[in-house]
Amino acid sequence: MKILVANLGSTSLKYRLFDFSDGRERMLARGGFERLADHAPAIESCLAELRAGGWVRDESDLAAVGFKTVMARGLNGCVRLDEAAVAAMEAFNAVAPAHNPAYVKGVRLFAKRMPKTPLIGLFETAFYQWAPEAAMRYAIPEEWHALGVRRWGFHGASHKFIAERSAELLGREDVAARARNLYVDGGKHPVRAPALRVVSCHLGGSSSIAGIRDGVAIGSSLGMSPQSGLPHNNRVGDLDAFAAPYVMRALGISLEEAERQLCQEAGLKGISGGLNDLRDLTQAAEKGNARARLALEVFVHQIRHWIGAFAVEMNGLDALVFTGGIGENQAGIREEVCRDLDLLGVALDPAANIAEGRGAERTLSAPSSRARVFVIPTNEELVVAREARRVLLKEGGPTPADLFSQPQPQHQ
Repeated sequence: MKILVANLGSTSLKYRLFDFSDGRERMLARGGFERLADHAPAIESCLAELRAGGWVRDESDLAAVGFKTVMARGLNGCVRLDEAAVAAMEAFNAVAPAHNPAYVKGVRLFAKRMPKTPLIGLFETAFYQWAPEAAMRYAIPEEWHALGVRRWGFHGASHKFIAERSAELLGREDVAARARNLYVDGGKHPVRAPALRVVSCHLGGSSSIAGIRDGVAIGSSLGMSPQSGLPHNNRVGDLDAFAAPYVMRALGISLEEAERQLCQEAGLKGISGGLNDLRDLTQAAEKGNARARLALEVFVHQIRHWIGAFAVEMNGLDALVFTGGIGENQAGIREEVCRDLDLLGVALDPAANIAEGRGAERTLSAPSSRARVFVIPTNEELVVAREARRVLLKEGGPTPADLFSQPQPQHQ
């Protein structure tokens, strides 16, 4: 069984091809295309590369195409992407403007190009379905809540991978099995005492922190939209609800302009005055740029804030995990995050922290550390492929040609 996973950006398409034959899971091929004006040619190029590599004869060799879909109104989990599912994604375009429109367009293009291949989406919100309601609820009128205004949490595929792998590294196969089977049994897989308490730090252009107890999320730093939580490279992060209407009135700007600034001119870029790459920010801070230094300090402060919040909720910490481009490669950020965390049993090994290990899984904690500190490179695409396979094995149903045969509703 071969499953293609397509990661869609507004101007990019990245892919990985997985094979689950003979009870094994292997990545056969990977590639990508940037600066796209149209995804359709990129889909053709992707299939051409797979044929040229001898991995497939044509699209009929693919059991499914999996997508790391972001969010949808009234829909969650891992699902077949029929027109109703895509319309539900489209209904939340305004909540995830940098993500949902690209996926909506891309899924429809794949359905047109590969009408007999099942399309399956694993929503980034899926990992948080079993988090306590109190951790995901906003204090708002019930009518707002009914519209979907709540904490959803994102980066679910990444944090789910960390939940599985950290449990394996800590010798807790019972918890790893619970995390692996989460979307099958809803976290009911039995685990032994004591509880395994992990905080996962996915740090990159978009960042989030998740608390994970016994393989199940207890909460996320991200809220209703991917613009929330930690400051991102150019997206705002957490902000008081009254800030936006105040600024709109004070500066005389439109709602659309306020949204644009919050999505494109805020975050680390807004604090620093234009820099949003951690490498550039670090270089500038070392040269005395006060705004760059402040951006880094705000970023670290928010990471530590959420680590502390989840550690309190779980009554301790067994592992702190760094993943994502920044988490895996920025030793200085890891050092600042772990500074003076002896109360949580965290002691970083300075030499291990700065040792070269790009792309490698490794332990950063000192032998005296009660809590383990890991770098674990995440594998979101593998999680998507695994869950798509589960759907195929569990379900049958019509082909995308049938599911997309009706007129497509338009959402504002």
